[in-house]
Formats: sequence, C-alpha cells, structure tokens
Amino acid sequence: AMLACARIGAIHSVVFGGFAAKELAARVIDADPALVVSASCGIEGQKVIPYLPLLKEALQQAGAADLPCILVSREQLPVDPSCGLKQVLWDAAMDDASPAECAEVSATDPLYILYTSGTTGKPKGVVRPNGGHAVALKWTMDHIYNVQPGDVYWAASDVGWVVGHSYIVYAPLLHGCTTILFEGKPVGTPDASAFWRVIEKHKVKCLFTAPTAFRAIRREDPKGKLLANHDISSLETLFLAGERCDPDTLHWAEKKLEVPVIDHWWQTESGWAMAANPMGIEPLEVKAGSPTVAVPGYDIRVLDDEGNEVEPGVSGNIVSRLPLPPGTLPTLWGNQQRYFDTYLSRFEGYYLTGDAGVVDEQGYVWVMSRIDDVINVAGHRLSTGALEEALATHEDVAECAVIGVEDKLKGEMPLGFVVLNADSAIDEETLKRELVQAVRSQVGPIATPRDILIVKRLPKTRSGKILRGTMRKIADHQPFNVPATIEDPAVLDEISEALD
Repeated sequence: AMLACARIGAIHSVVFGGFAAKELAARVIDADPALVVSASCGIEGQKVIPYLPLLKEALQQAGAADLPCILVSREQLPVDPSCGLKQVLWDAAMDDASPAECAEVSATDPLYILYTSGTTGKPKGVVRPNGGHAVALKWTMDHIYNVQPGDVYWAASDVGWVVGHSYIVYAPLLHGCTTILFEGKPVGTPDASAFWRVIEKHKVKCLFTAPTAFRAIRREDPKGKLLANHDISSLETLFLAGERCDPDTLHWAEKKLEVPVIDHWWQTESGWAMAANPMGIEPLEVKAGSPTVAVPGYDIRVLDDEGNEVEPGVSGNIVSRLPLPPGTLPTLWGNQQRYFDTYLSRFEGYYLTGDAGVVDEQGYVWVMSRIDDVINVAGHRLSTGALEEALATHEDVAECAVIGVEDKLKGEMPLGFVVLNADSAIDEETLKRELVQAVRSQVGPIATPRDILIVKRLPKTRSGKILRGTMRKIADHQPFNVPATIEDPAVLDEISEALD
C-alpha cells in the first residue's frame, strides 16, 4: 500500500497498530486523509490484536466515521462484515484492479507524513519530500551500509517507524536489494535464535536493528549458545540505531557474531543517518559508545546553552549547522511555525537535534542522552548515558536505565534500574554494592546513585527507546499520561511497585 501510494503520488501516513483510538484519531484529524487502509488485526508474539474496533472508535472521535476503508482480512481474525466501517476488502479490490501508471511529482512534493511524539502531547507530522529522500537513501545503501544491488538487506524494524519507512520499504528497493519484512520479535518467536534463523534462511548480508533487540537476545542467551545451531556466514555487518548502544552490548555482539558492529545515529526528522561509520567509503575505527563521525551533508556541532560552540570533549547541545542535506524534513504537516519553534529557533543558523553529548578531537560524535535527560547533581551536569554505561559493564546486567529524581539537598540524584540476565544468580545486596562501585570508579563519587532497583523489564516504545521521562514522573510522584508509543503499559505498574 505504501509503494502504491508512492506510485500514484498520494501521500501516505502509516500509524503503528498498537496506538489507542485517541492517538489514531489525533493523526486522522491532523492528516485529514481521503482513505484508510488497515489489516483486520496485528500479531504480537502469541497475541492477536484486533484493529477494527480501534479504527472504528478513532474515526468516530475524529468525526470521520464515513471515511472509506480498504481492509485486509487476516486469517487470524477475519473481517466481520458488520464491523461498522465503510469498507471494501483488499482482496476484492485487487480482483477488479488494473495497474496504474506512475504519477509525475515534484522533488519537493511530500511522499509521506510520519508522526513523532511532541512535547505538548500533540504529535508532530514530519514531512518527507520525494526527491531528496530517494537520492539520500540510495546513496546510503552503498556508502554507509556497503551493500550492492542483489544483496539481501534486513532492517528488523516495524514499517510504522522511520527505520521501517526508510530501510524496509524504500532504500533497499531503490538500490536493487532484496528487503525482508519480519513480523516477530528477536526472542519468543520461538526463541532467542529468531534472528539467526532468518539470516541463515535468506542469506542476509547486512542486518539493521535496535540495540534493545540485542539486549533481549543477550538476556535470554547470554553465552550465545543458540548461534551454534545456525549458519550466519552470509552476515558481513550489523548496524544498530534507535537507542544509544552501550559499549557492553556492542562488544557482546562483536564477540558472538564476529562481524563489525556499527552504531549509528539519526532521527525520524532526518530520515537517514546523521552520524555513522561509512563502511562503503572508508571503515573508520570503532569507538564503542560513539556512532562515529558526521555523515557527508551534516555539519555536527556542540553548543552551550548560550549558543557558543564548545571545545572538543565538552558536553552540550548537539546541533547541525544549516542547511540540512536532502531527505530531511522541510516542515511539519500543516504547521510551519511549530517546525521553526521546535527545531530552528533555539540557535540561529542551526537545527536542534534535542540530544546532548560531545564531539571529540577526532570528530567522533558521542550522543549521551536527550537534552532533558541530563541530571544536575549539586551543580554538576551528568549524562544518564555515562551512568548507564557504567552499570552495563556488570556481567549480570542485561539492560539498564538511569533517571534523575528530585533531591532536596542536591537538586537531583541518579536512580538506577537494572534488568538481569536470565541465568543470573547474584544476590541483590552484592549486585547493588558492585554496581555502585562501578559508577563511582567510572564516572565519579558525585554520580553515586541514590538507589539501584532490580526490575523484570523497562518501559519502552515500540522502536526500543526507554521512556525515562515517564519513569522520572512516576519516581517524583508527578501526574503523567501513558505514552502513546509504549509497547506494554503494564510495565509502568511494575516500575511503580519497584519504587514503593
């Protein structure tokens, strides 16, 4: 459906099927679509998620109950003819369809709108232009990912997120590669070897996924024993993005897969990598914890809060000097002023990424946290990324998160959450003592956590980002809304219990 829209010049906006009706309604209102295409259900592991009741409620909330819907009837939950939607079945429509000619569009015409979370709660509709998008994505396949026409490329993501748009649907096909659509998870479908099975079956050359996927695999199979059951010799590189990759996860993947593991950094707004190791131009030294250097087209700088460029190695606001390269967002759908206010107004002449970090003497970018995830402890600015890096070095820790919580004396104090490997047998007091020592020795005594809590899992978005802001509000007993992008809202109750 996405490619069909592109062919005829229609703008598409894909919405992840796990959103509540209210969130879908907000996107329908903002985008004002002429047509909805929906599957009858989604599949989450062993669960079947009915989509049509959500869709019906959302269209009613949006005042668009009569909007035409093309429905794909999946065998796990066939379409009920009396579902109350103005519907045409996909299969029936295909029976009567004939191929459409390609429409001619301007390079600056929108290809799609992709909504990303906004600080006000109202989603921001990132606009992607046709021409620059195609040019940039095709360039990256060769120069960043080092794949050629005919190679098998797998982005183990969801088409509802920017990685899925860019690197499942568009970039591989623009470059003549085979692309893989995978409906499943790295663990539990059926076990922690799901990725290895797909790589072996389809001879995948390049895998692109989120660090959280590898943390999940490592948690279930910390010694990587399941790898021995599969031939993954076709795999030449692993690329990670979506959430900062801690060095420990990167080293584990390097050791188990025996291929280069490349962390790279980008955003929904950019549509492609802003900092990366350009494997198809000149592979650079891997520095664990850094997505390497600015990609051609981006001029990455670090500014202090007054807009002055800081010295190499000094932390601040990561920005890109204007103009931005092809394929990046030219505006927000229907709201040019919000585009300016969000990204361009803070520092004149620069695009504000919203991330904090440093650029070192060699030009390597170190993205340590979102700007609002920096903790201020007694006047000392500490990055949550640095603290998490220290916690992640412990052999029993599968993944972790650090937030800043209110403290009457010091302003804020770090609070750590850790998820243990499946085979961990360490006792809680010993673990906490060793983790505190790791933070003190690697970051400094000022960073000593107020506490470290052991939890079964962390609240995340579907794309793998840890919801630190929501965790912070829970810890500080502040009111919060359940984020629309959360994978499983029940995790928030588990965090609340751990904090009691």
